[in-house]
Amino acid sequence: MKKTAISLFLIAFILLSSCGTDRKKNTISISGAWALYPMVVKWAGEYNKIHPAVQIDISAGGAGKGIADVLNGLVDIGMVSREINPVELEKGAYPISVAMDAVVAVVNKRNPSLAGILAKGLTRDAGKNIWITGECNTWSWALNTGSDVPIHIYTRSDACGAAEIWAMFFGKKQEDLLGVGVYGDPGLAQAVKADSLGIGFNNIGYAYDNTNKHQITGLRVVPIDLNNNGKIDYDEDFYESINDLIAAIASGKYPSPPARELFFVLKSKPENNKVLYQFILWVLTDGQKYVNEAGYVSIPQATIESGLKKLE
Repeated sequence: MKKTAISLFLIAFILLSSCGTDRKKNTISISGAWALYPMVVKWAGEYNKIHPAVQIDISAGGAGKGIADVLNGLVDIGMVSREINPVELEKGAYPISVAMDAVVAVVNKRNPSLAGILAKGLTRDAGKNIWITGECNTWSWALNTGSDVPIHIYTRSDACGAAEIWAMFFGKKQEDLLGVGVYGDPGLAQAVKADSLGIGFNNIGYAYDNTNKHQITGLRVVPIDLNNNGKIDYDEDFYESINDLIAAIASGKYPSPPARELFFVLKSKPENNKVLYQFILWVLTDGQKYVNEAGYVSIPQATIESGLKKLE
């Protein structure tokens, strides 16, 4: 009787251990950039419809967290919304481009200078004097108007691609940006929504409502005066809907930076992880049809082919 009980216990233990191993084999862990988070959630949902046994765990926390987590072996994929630097590449970072988007400046819809902001836009120099030098502390200074309304500047407190890319637009790095630091894309958008004099920057997925494709209630995207003529011309006015902005990014009208590629970063080729390999392969092929639908920009075919070669 005792032998039978022990045998049954051992069988149960082996079966449970085997199930646990299978679950681990069928799990993909992902962390990182807020910019890529909604897109990956969409991909995961669609992928699970055809591969229900695969569990995809996703958490946001900034590009810095994503790159650190994957290099330390804590996750399978790091979501990164900036270029991978040489030190990270030396540590084994293996980036694969999966989508594109952009960072935009945002202000509160109740800003008393809103009409002038939308009509004149923001030049690169004005943006630099807001976030880098601090010289622009009123909208009069930024827009060359008679308004002495002050500017309340916001930036990101977490290491992230959005801040890095926004700073690159001015030839600087994230640590050079001035402003009240706020954690995460949702937090920064909320801070500007709560401050009628606030200005910040967001990934486009947090500045637009992907349901109706228009700018999020309470925020207005600040157009960029690309030719520095003091007004937003017809061919510079592509911010009303996310579809208009996506088209401008795809055609190269919106400058890069702050338009940028978004990456999956691995620790190495996924050649020994079939589940991970098949998911990334699907993202670069069938998964691309969901990119525009989710409010992102599809990567060029040449970039897709480059990513597929990296998988082989």
